[in-house]
Amino acid sequence: MQGTIANFDPETRSGSLLLDDGTPLAFGADAFNRSGLRLLRLGQRVTVESDATGVVWRVLIPGVA
Repeated sequence: MQGTIANFDPETRSGSLLLDDGTPLAFGADAFNRSGLRLLRLGQRVTVESDATGVVWRVLIPGVA
């Protein structure tokens, strides 16, 4: 799934995004930590991987390994 970062708190390392269909989706620090990223910016495009229950497992920047 892809979307755009709506908010990100660098202290808690959690935030939310808007999926391409407009659905809001929150992610926690664990999902951000699995990404290997250091920071996310508002409006940044991301890809999210989720588990079978729909919980975000990892947040990735498209094209960045």
